[in-house]
Amino acid sequence: MTTSTGNYFHLHMVSDSTGETLITVARAVAAQYSHVSPVEHVYPLVRSQKQLDRVLAEIEESPGIVLFTLLEEELVSRLEGKCKEINIPSLSIIGPVLQLFQAYLGVSTSHRVGAQHTLNAEYFKRIDALNYTMMHDDGQHVEGLEEADVVLVGVSRTSKTPTSIYLANRGVRTANVPLVPGIPIPRQLETLTKPLVVSLHAAPERLIQIRQNRLLGIGARVDNDTYIDRQAVTDEVTFARRLSARYNWPLIDVTRRSIEETAAAIMKLFADRQRQRG
Repeated sequence: MTTSTGNYFHLHMVSDSTGETLITVARAVAAQYSHVSPVEHVYPLVRSQKQLDRVLAEIEESPGIVLFTLLEEELVSRLEGKCKEINIPSLSIIGPVLQLFQAYLGVSTSHRVGAQHTLNAEYFKRIDALNYTMMHDDGQHVEGLEEADVVLVGVSRTSKTPTSIYLANRGVRTANVPLVPGIPIPRQLETLTKPLVVSLHAAPERLIQIRQNRLLGIGARVDNDTYIDRQAVTDEVTFARRLSARYNWPLIDVTRRSIEETAAAIMKLFADRQRQRG
């Protein structure tokens, strides 16, 4: 049964925890269908029959695809029953994976809600990385760069900050330093031994487009500005490339990469470096 309307369809995500797993999986799949867009309905922390009642009412009012990560069997049974009753598809995102693990390991699950969010050493490592990254954003506190795992450099609008935050969420202490023609780089950047320094760059045309949108977004003038002048931006890119070559920093072109793809490339460089040093 197709319940989409025009170029949209309803996508219900029901979780007994934060819903992060569902959202990540659902958006990854939805991105493969460029001709339709989901209208997302996210229901986190659904752990009682009363909470589920509200969810079922909304699903019945706006039928569509239902994805869930519920562990309580009674809740699962009611949700699946309602979906069958109104003839819409439903799927447990972690159910098949749990069954695979159980078949291989020969033991049943603990059915612990939100188990992936336990306050363990890995969790506190991510919090520490986030604190470090926020303190060392955009060239701040360069005296502490040696404490980083990764240092990102690049001209303005090469996604240094969002990439740094993404890496920090993976537990990687990340600092970032802007490269500006005519302004010497911090001396600390020239003498780093522990961190991996990665240079992010993009095509001038792409940088100009992003910068124009940035200026329009803050209501600034977009004419007669070297910030978006083609020759000035081209000179910036050339300057950054030459500086990267001088210090042998690996280059990553972010022109057509998402933040996630850029971060994955950096993580690979970081892992390779760790193996070489180990």
